[in-house]
Amino acid sequence: MKAMILAAGKGTRLGTITETIPKALVEINGKTILRLAVEKCTAAGFGEIIVNVHHLAGMVEEEIARLNKAGYTIAVSDERESLLETGGGLYKARNFFNTEPFLVYNTDIVTDLDLKRLLEYHNRMKGLATLAVRERPGSRFFLVDRRGLLHGWCSRATGDRIIARSSNEKLEEIAFSAIHIIDPEIFKFMEEGVFTMTSLYLKMAPVHSIYTYRHDEGYWFDIGTPEILEAAKGFFEQVK
Repeated sequence: MKAMILAAGKGTRLGTITETIPKALVEINGKTILRLAVEKCTAAGFGEIIVNVHHLAGMVEEEIARLNKAGYTIAVSDERESLLETGGGLYKARNFFNTEPFLVYNTDIVTDLDLKRLLEYHNRMKGLATLAVRERPGSRFFLVDRRGLLHGWCSRATGDRIIARSSNEKLEEIAFSAIHIIDPEIFKFMEEGVFTMTSLYLKMAPVHSIYTYRHDEGYWFDIGTPEILEAAKGFFEQVK
């Protein structure tokens, strides 16, 4: 099975840390978060991986070369010329994938989410995509019905609210975990450009079933700020 690890972001919220290294090479207790993501994907059966690169791309490619030498199978999608966001980046790498559902995983996410169960749920529900979600603090949320079907999106910070698919029931706000299983059919509805997967999902929601998968238990870190990075390091020091 195949996966894409999104690693092209500039990591500006990490401040001075990412002035000299790309976010993908930030370490937690001796391992880069890219290595942690590769190990997790591979352990779940997603053994063929493509990684997109942009900020300090050469350094990321050096780490990928080390991982390949260690026995992993990783290709590179080069976004040096233009950062394409999550949707545009995935579309650029479309020829890497085959006819099977595939995983998309943000490199800055560290979690114990069971990826095999996520895939099993996707295969059972037979939607266009299945998005991992959890109850957590935040400002932007998906709007889902009691079955976990995507209906819209909202921002608590701005008050913006998008209803893409009508519903007669009250919708629940739930936060995206930046991990998804996607059916390759989705490429039929994509084109070249700079866009996010969230915007694409909202565009597809009125006519295609996009499900969410809850994983409220366990840990989940978005290594986006120095404070969260230190919190993650401390957590794993305690569980050694």
